[in-house]
Amino acid sequence: MTGFSSSAQAMSLMAFTTVATIILLLCVMTGPDGDNLDEFYTGYGSLSPMRNGLAIAGDYISAATVLSTGGVIALDGYDGVVLALSIALSLMLLMFLLAEPLRNAGRFTMGDVLARRMPGRAVRIAACTATIAALVPMMLIQLAGTGDLLAFILGFSSDSLKTGCIVGVGALMISYAAIGGMKGTALIQILKIVMLFGSGAIVAALILRQFDWDMGKLFSAAAAHSGVGPAFLHSGLQFADGPNPRLDMISSEMTVVLGGACLPHVTMRMYTAKSARQVRRSMSWAVPCVALFMLITMIVSFGATALIGRATIAGADPTGRTAYLLGSRAAFGTDVSSTETFLFTMVTTALFLTLLASVASMILACANTLAHDVFGSRRKVTTPRREMTLARVSALAVGAPTILLATLVHHHNLQPLALLSASLGASALAPALVYSLFWRRYTRTGLLWTLIGGTLVTIVLMTGTNLVSGSPFSAFPQSDFNWFPFTTTGLVSIPLGFALGWAGTVLSGRRKAEEQRRQYEAVEAWILAGVARRGS
Repeated sequence: MTGFSSSAQAMSLMAFTTVATIILLLCVMTGPDGDNLDEFYTGYGSLSPMRNGLAIAGDYISAATVLSTGGVIALDGYDGVVLALSIALSLMLLMFLLAEPLRNAGRFTMGDVLARRMPGRAVRIAACTATIAALVPMMLIQLAGTGDLLAFILGFSSDSLKTGCIVGVGALMISYAAIGGMKGTALIQILKIVMLFGSGAIVAALILRQFDWDMGKLFSAAAAHSGVGPAFLHSGLQFADGPNPRLDMISSEMTVVLGGACLPHVTMRMYTAKSARQVRRSMSWAVPCVALFMLITMIVSFGATALIGRATIAGADPTGRTAYLLGSRAAFGTDVSSTETFLFTMVTTALFLTLLASVASMILACANTLAHDVFGSRRKVTTPRREMTLARVSALAVGAPTILLATLVHHHNLQPLALLSASLGASALAPALVYSLFWRRYTRTGLLWTLIGGTLVTIVLMTGTNLVSGSPFSAFPQSDFNWFPFTTTGLVSIPLGFALGWAGTVLSGRRKAEEQRRQYEAVEAWILAGVARRGS
């Protein structure tokens, strides 16, 4: 059974309206003063490590992460579990390799980190371009999915209503980012992760109870109802139709591990910590939260396959994005009590809040980099009040076109956009950050080649994948210009991103490299050990 009762739909609608209103009020109450940049960009570092860690986990677990990962697990079994593990591993990579240097080198944006050694507008504009290129596809897929998700939960099918949902929810997201700033979006993320974690844990417990708390029984039942038998619990099902399934899987996992850790809306949370010790403690809260939620997602998604079958899940959505909701609904059985209806409403509200929070943080990251890196870095002095105004206008400038585009393309399968964001993070942002933070001879030319070249290479390669054309589930199923042999670009674009940075540095000449080495050595202790407080 995939339909939701009228009482569940009515309660969900009431909960959505209530939550959206409460969050808007919270953003107004916690919003920064008109001329306080530190409060808008970092919230003054006022969050405790636990709350900052929950906000990081909330930023990292987007609606696309929950729904897409749940779908892959429900439809492809073992391959989806590997994806979930890669998502958790990505945040661990951020924790152990990049978190402290990012906090020490940056102030407000990723442009601050990259310009620490190589000041100049060209670097900041390139950083802004790469940030927007990486986040707009992720925003687009979540905004476009808003209409479908609300239609699925509330039981309507009208295209005009779906479009209205996209516009209305998108306007809320812009308001949250523009009014609340970093502190406001952090509160949304904390509320979101608590609701998502709490409701998911209850559903996972209900599913395990039906299988006598035995994970082995759950897996066996899922395999039995998968339609593919034991292959469901073995590697290769997700990429079985491709020419190189093993390499395709390696490419996908590389992209997720490197890309997820470097997306700007996640890394911007590093700048809110007051010290290196605080960022370590924040990450020590974020990593377990993400790992445990991936375990919850795995149980709920396997439960969906075990209780209602893989064919039903694929029938509701060929990509499986509704699997988490269907698994949650199936956990309560056929006769649903008022208490169980309330618990299911918690699940749907948590997912709705996840949509709101994820896109609000991404809009904020884009607005911050536009205001601070592009407009605020001009030679003409920009006052704090003017930059604050520019940041809020930038939120509208980024959000409005994204909403418009989402209303135009929501009929297509937009799964390639999520992978495009991760691929851009892995192929352009990750090499730029690693080289900037750890390679002494890295030059401005190498940085620009990494950011611009890595971004262009990834976009070009992505157009040739089977997610864009050449398969029934691609964005353009009626066309076939599939020339790239892998589903994701990581196996080629990630090495190319690092190679472009190396080549640009080598071609800059020995003198430029030596200059950069001396500049890096002057701030090395600052970046790596945080021996001095970052300045303005």
